[in-house]
Amino acid sequence: MNFYLSGPRYEGVLRPATIRPRSAGSLRASIRKEDQYWNSDLKIVNFEQLRETAFRSWAANTIPRRFCSGIVEVSDGRKHPIHYTIAEDTGMIGASWGVEWCVVGLDRNWSYNPACKMAKP
Repeated sequence: MNFYLSGPRYEGVLRPATIRPRSAGSLRASIRKEDQYWNSDLKIVNFEQLRETAFRSWAANTIPRRFCSGIVEVSDGRKHPIHYTIAEDTGMIGASWGVEWCVVGLDRNWSYNPACKMAKP
């Protein structure tokens, strides 16, 4: 090897903040898998009580993450808790922040089971 690999240098600057409309818009757009994979027309209508629950709660040199929670109103009129993570360099090709989310009761493939517990810090 003729070059030095220094490893990741995370800045810990996570934008957007928890309640910025852009992150909410990303979540709203991401739920389209309901329509594509589960033959459902559910959509997020409204976000309420969005708040940060933890920041960098894991080991010091891991990817910086902001854990957030809130309530979403779905197009069927029901309200569900939502847990999501905004993480540094996890977006498209690692060029920006990324969002991972779980709506309690709508995690149909159980990727964050039980009850979205794995989406929390």
